[in-house]
Amino acid sequence: MTETTSVPVHAEQAALRTLARSSVKLILQLQDSSGAYPASPSFSAYAGYSWFRDGAFIADGMSAAGEIESASRFFDWCSQILIAREEQIERIVARADAGEPVPDGEMLATRFTFGGEEGTDEWWDFQLDGYGTWLWAVAEHASRHGLNLERWSGSIRLSVDYLLSSWQRPCFDWWEEHSEQVHVSTLGCIAAGLRAIADAGVCDESRMAPMRSALDEIIATIEQRGITEGHLAKWLGSSEVDASLAATIAPLGVFAASGLIGSRTVDAIAAQLTIDGGTHRYLADTFFGGGQWPLLSCFLGLAYAAAGDRHRALDLLNWAASTASAEGALPEQVGGHLLDPTMTQEWVERWGSVAQPLLWSHAMYIRLAVELEILEVQA
Repeated sequence: MTETTSVPVHAEQAALRTLARSSVKLILQLQDSSGAYPASPSFSAYAGYSWFRDGAFIADGMSAAGEIESASRFFDWCSQILIAREEQIERIVARADAGEPVPDGEMLATRFTFGGEEGTDEWWDFQLDGYGTWLWAVAEHASRHGLNLERWSGSIRLSVDYLLSSWQRPCFDWWEEHSEQVHVSTLGCIAAGLRAIADAGVCDESRMAPMRSALDEIIATIEQRGITEGHLAKWLGSSEVDASLAATIAPLGVFAASGLIGSRTVDAIAAQLTIDGGTHRYLADTFFGGGQWPLLSCFLGLAYAAAGDRHRALDLLNWAASTASAEGALPEQVGGHLLDPTMTQEWVERWGSVAQPLLWSHAMYIRLAVELEILEVQA
């Protein structure tokens, strides 16, 4: 990783703080009255939708910045969606218990309209990661601010039942790809959610033992089948690394940053996927040419911060800040270093220019800025 050009510390931190503050304001302005966080207000494929996964990380960033009501409203939105699908979830669980799991198309969707409905356009919808991530994020939020999880207890229990019945299933990954695989970052999100809820003690005893058992089994599965050359792998049995795996180290905390698996995963992401501070998703990426993602640099920065390496974490935050437009909008990705430039135009013709702003990018920037004590937390 190439270090950023040296600038006066006070000036650098003031600029970083300004972008973090404006990011908080932007998310507040764009949050829907329903509580949903739009993925991106104008990008053709994302407009009008909110993801459980992206939104949970956005809510965590806002919660960490002290925006308690904003995060709580998003969790209310998640809860309402789940409660409205109680019968669907019960059917999914019953069929799984009977050894006759429902088809992928009958599983819960990964994204919803702001009004809480499934989309009518075709999408790569079966993803389990969001349901683990929201459990982790709501538990973190409650712990951080002394809130009572009973507010969301019904939907938490439904999510736990859903994940306990289905965590072993292949599904699409963070990037809506490879539905035939069991992805390690997905398992990490599920493990983080189950652990957070078990530790919070919000579920009854009938769920506590299955949660702890599933958590142990998930970690064992990753350690036995989801590691290659000492670091976490893209999916079970893969020899590749994916930058989403940084999240399993921080902020999810499934693997310790100081541990062997955590440190080797950070090293692999930095060595294979990060150029001059910008982090690619994975080496074979062709989406909009396979650019570098600010949110992934921030996840990697959080992992470095968890390992006590503030210098590298700050370098990554600086790089993420450098991708903002003159108006302070952070993109989904930038094209300064593309893995496959021949694919850029195909995606532009299909969906238009790269999403900007992407609220997930802003949220991860906020989260790292809080971690590095650049952004002060609102009381």
